[in-house]
Amino acid sequence: MAEVATFTFSDPDGYAAAFGDTRINFTITGAGDFNARLIRLKTNHLEVCWCSEDLPRIAYIRLPPERMFLSFPIGTLSLISDGVGLENGDVVLHCWGQAMHQRSGGACQWGLIAVSAAELSSCAKALTGHEMPLPRASRVLCPAGSDSLEFQSSFGQACHLAESGKNLIEYSEVAEALEREMLHAVIHCLGADDTDDNHKAQQHHAAIMIRFEEALSERLDDKLKLPALCAEIGVPERTLRLCCAEFLGVSPTRYLLLRRLNKARSALRHADPSKITVAEVARNHQFLELGRFAVTYRATFGESPSATLQRARPL
Repeated sequence: MAEVATFTFSDPDGYAAAFGDTRINFTITGAGDFNARLIRLKTNHLEVCWCSEDLPRIAYIRLPPERMFLSFPIGTLSLISDGVGLENGDVVLHCWGQAMHQRSGGACQWGLIAVSAAELSSCAKALTGHEMPLPRASRVLCPAGSDSLEFQSSFGQACHLAESGKNLIEYSEVAEALEREMLHAVIHCLGADDTDDNHKAQQHHAAIMIRFEEALSERLDDKLKLPALCAEIGVPERTLRLCCAEFLGVSPTRYLLLRRLNKARSALRHADPSKITVAEVARNHQFLELGRFAVTYRATFGESPSATLQRARPL
């Protein structure tokens, strides 16, 4: 039996939590109120997500093992996945349990498909007559026109049924037919040529960025200095700057600042204004100069930290 759900969010943390065992950290990089929408369809062997967001952001995404994942932009707005610019029609095939960076320069729509690896291999053998090797690294694919249209049509139909045909999708034969059609479209896409000829360098940079994120996750609340951070992850400062520019679009120090600002904003959004002050939240996130914190916060998010606190919705 299929499961369908449609969600709307005004909080990046709640939005990230809705992806379940796909772990996502959203770092908002532009001013304004966050709004997102998620349409999700689950069948026996397939999960389809349609995602829409209205602010620029950097996402660090950790995919669970045991399933194959594909991600792709929807419409004319582009995304950058691990430093590679994606256009409409491009599809990223991710290796098992991969961690990746994905960023947008503004509002965006994108899709995420998770497929049982065993079912995909079985379906591929039945459809093509041979085994489908599982990827050892992510690949950016550019399917042929007919395959791309088939893929987009199947994805659009799945999302439409999830949003508007909830009663219809409850019939097992409808869910099974939709799953079969989607799997066939995915398999046809997997036969497409790669768009990136520089695999080894890209994989090397991706590994550096994963080590960078791991170090930040453990030390984000500390007073991190870039030379010490580079020594910890074992790369020259110049290399880390190059990788961050490629994957994140900002310097490592700017990304660290944005991460801390986003954490502070989350704390302010969920605080009780009668029990905590902006100064306390700032100090808790290593912003020791309150005036500078307020100026940087407003420049990043378009409102003062006190305004965020006054609009807070305590947990």
